[in-house]
Amino acid sequence: MKLKSLIVVVAIVFLGFCCSKKDTEKIIDCVEESILVHITDSKDATNKKKVNFTVDYSGTYTFSYVKWDFGDGTFQEVTAKTISHIYSTAGTFAVKGTVTIKDGKRTCTSSPTRNVIVE
Repeated sequence: MKLKSLIVVVAIVFLGFCCSKKDTEKIIDCVEESILVHITDSKDATNKKKVNFTVDYSGTYTFSYVKWDFGDGTFQEVTAKTISHIYSTAGTFAVKGTVTIKDGKRTCTSSPTRNVIVE
């Protein structure tokens, strides 16, 4: 969380020198909202290769969709916050969910990543 806070501060300082006030506000809003996007996972009780993923977003924008990269060469785009994926092999996979959120015409994306261990 400290790294995210540092990134926000650096972005604010940088934007203060390079952009108009309106542009700066839009970018800062997107950065702030993106910090509120997380991915959680849970293992299926009956299939050890099945993992359930959830996008956790607690901001004020509207969730639109997520493009999943399950780390095994499989990609999927969905409009739901939850999805299940069955891995064909055991291993550690870097899962990324590129989440798109919207506020009117303004669109922001965030790409949280987490490592998932499949047995």
